[in-house]
Amino acid sequence: MLTENLLLGVILSYLKIVGGSHLRGEIEVSGAKNAALPVMAASILTDEDVLLRRIPDISDVWIMADILRSLGAKVAFEGKGDMTINCSDISCVSPPYELVGKMNASFDVTGPLLARFGEAKVPLPGGCNLGSRPVDMHVEAFRILGAEVVCQHGFVHAKAKTLQGNKIRFRRISVGATKNAMMTAVKVDGITVLENAAMEPEIVDLAVFLNAMGARITGIGSNTIVIEGVKKLSGVSYEIIPDRILTGTYLAAAAVTGGSVTVIRTWPDFLESFISAMRSAGQKIICGKDYVKLEKTEKILPIEISSSPHPGFPTDLQPVITAMLTIAEGTSVVTENIFDRRFMYVDELRRLGASLSVSDRTCIIRGVPKLFGAPVKAHDIRAGGAIIAACLAAEGESTITGLEFIDRGHEKIESVLSDLGANIRRIG
Repeated sequence: MLTENLLLGVILSYLKIVGGSHLRGEIEVSGAKNAALPVMAASILTDEDVLLRRIPDISDVWIMADILRSLGAKVAFEGKGDMTINCSDISCVSPPYELVGKMNASFDVTGPLLARFGEAKVPLPGGCNLGSRPVDMHVEAFRILGAEVVCQHGFVHAKAKTLQGNKIRFRRISVGATKNAMMTAVKVDGITVLENAAMEPEIVDLAVFLNAMGARITGIGSNTIVIEGVKKLSGVSYEIIPDRILTGTYLAAAAVTGGSVTVIRTWPDFLESFISAMRSAGQKIICGKDYVKLEKTEKILPIEISSSPHPGFPTDLQPVITAMLTIAEGTSVVTENIFDRRFMYVDELRRLGASLSVSDRTCIIRGVPKLFGAPVKAHDIRAGGAIIAACLAAEGESTITGLEFIDRGHEKIESVLSDLGANIRRIG
């Protein structure tokens, strides 16, 4: 395996997995990546210290930290998930493309910079290749609040002498646009109403964080968010919510390996649609106040699911449940309604012996008795989790490249899975 790269003299880091072990045990999930990144960006809104707890140790967090440093902020990782951010010395409103181009969430700094300094010049973001992820609704929101916005040469340049609260109705639900509009509106004059806003738990966490800083946000958790602008936001100590996507990933990995895993310090309420789908697939799941346990079952049943904005089935858990369904006893149907290129990982599952066919936004999964080890590659963060889960269930040895994606969203993934009994190690 990896022969071609070795002949070229290229040494790649990769995961080596010998499948067949049943995952068993207890795991504490880290803080949510999709909550940590906008909260870090929102720290720009104050010149006082912000202490964030339960920050995941992943590359996306370090990219955001470098983006903040490039603007003049001080960012210190205190260990054990604690991070201190001080943005009192920010002197730049334009982060470099080489950092912003690494992930989509980097665009989260635009709203806070505009709100605090009256200007932001931010490159168009990069990240996982999941299809079209335009920033047009972000731009519309900035303009409705009174900013002049020019989009050219790969940059979004927003500028305003004064900003004024207003009503913003998103023409479709957008997590990114909801975040940026909310982070801008907290410091503008007057009241802003966000209609058809995203309701994801990470949006809720951002709003709770902003209120802890002194913002006045109501309607949190609904699709209508009301924000009364304030003049000043203060420093705060705040703990990031648990990662619902990692929780679901570990549960699906346990199911596909025929194991039994308990995820602790997590919030089952964030995962109602996922847990419902898993139970429909014949999985026994027990929920407590702050834990979810998947008990060993004899088989996986076929199901039909369709991704949609919260509280629907999360698109970020679509790949890993598809991986689980590759060995279901029958035919499953998975429809993706968020990202038009989410199914790029399907070819990698086929290399492991899975039987899948994709037409437009629908994937038909015909369950097979077993999967077989093969060299595969992760093309995005969530595909990486799905491929790892499938390789854990596959008979024989697999190698997984594309760790630059896996490391963006999975904290110490090989250590976590090894503790649960997986035969997995990182090479290179």
